[in-house]
Amino acid sequence: MIQRTRAAIRKWLETLLHIHDSPQRTAAAFALGVLLGFSPLLGLHTVLAISLAFIFNLNRVAVLLGCYSNLPWFIAAYYALATAVGAEITRTPIPPGFAGEIRDLFELSLVHAGFWHRLFVTMRPLLWPYAVGSMLGAVILAAIAYRVALVFVIAERQRLEEHRRRVEERRRRAEERRSRQR
Repeated sequence: MIQRTRAAIRKWLETLLHIHDSPQRTAAAFALGVLLGFSPLLGLHTVLAISLAFIFNLNRVAVLLGCYSNLPWFIAAYYALATAVGAEITRTPIPPGFAGEIRDLFELSLVHAGFWHRLFVTMRPLLWPYAVGSMLGAVILAAIAYRVALVFVIAERQRLEEHRRRVEERRRRAEERRSRQR
C-alpha cells in the first residue's frame, strides 16, 4: 500500500512539475521565469509565472526559480539602472531634484496613503523609461539565463545518467557474485 501511494505521488509530482521535459524546454521555462522576474510588471511576477507555466505546460519549478532570481538585495539597483537606461533610450530627462524627492519619499511610512500617492506623482514622468528599460533588461537576462540553464541541465542530466549507470553496474556485479556463491 505504501509503495503504491509513493509511486502515485511520484507520478503526480512528475506530471505536475514536468521533471522529464527536454533540457531545452527546462531551460526555456527557467528563462521565461527570469523574463517575468525582471519585467516591469512588479507584483504580478508569481501569478504570471504560474499561469504561463500551466498554459504552456512547462516545468513549474524551473519557471518559479527563474522568476525568483530577482532577489530583494539587488531589485532596487536593477530597476534604477533599467530606468536610467530606458530614460536614455527614450530620451526622457530625469526630472530636476528627482534624487531628493526619492530620499524624502522614504521618510514617509509605507502604510500611509500619502507615500503611495507621492511615489506615483514622483515616478509618473519615468513610467515609460522604466517599462522600456526593465523590459530590455529582462529580455537580455532571459537570453543569458536560457544559455546558462541549458548547459547546466545537460551537464546535470549527464551526471545523473552516469551515476545511474554506475549504480546499475554495481547491482549487476552483486547479483553475479550472489549467483556464483549459490
